[in-house]
Amino acid sequence: MANVSKEKIVEALSQVIDIEIGIDIVSLGLIYKVDVDENDNVSIIMTLTVPTCPMASMMTEQARSAAAAVPGVQSVNLELSFEPRWTPDMMADSAKRLLGR
Repeated sequence: MANVSKEKIVEALSQVIDIEIGIDIVSLGLIYKVDVDENDNVSIIMTLTVPTCPMASMMTEQARSAAAAVPGVQSVNLELSFEPRWTPDMMADSAKRLLGR
């Protein structure tokens, strides 16, 4: 039986900050999907603001590490996707306000 909730993973991911923008990756809308299976294995699909993001490897590793640090997580599979392409409309309202949108 799974002990790890999707909410715990999302909470951990919300601690990962896009240092170029200064807002967490969840609020930016960069997390497309989080699944936790019955064995506490986590699958994450995320994107970046642009495919050529110079911080791509750092941000994906920080996201993977944040999810892996949640107690009970057995493994983390993180996949980058650019479909659909990220747009500022995907940001949470709080992030839009911080950026003056």
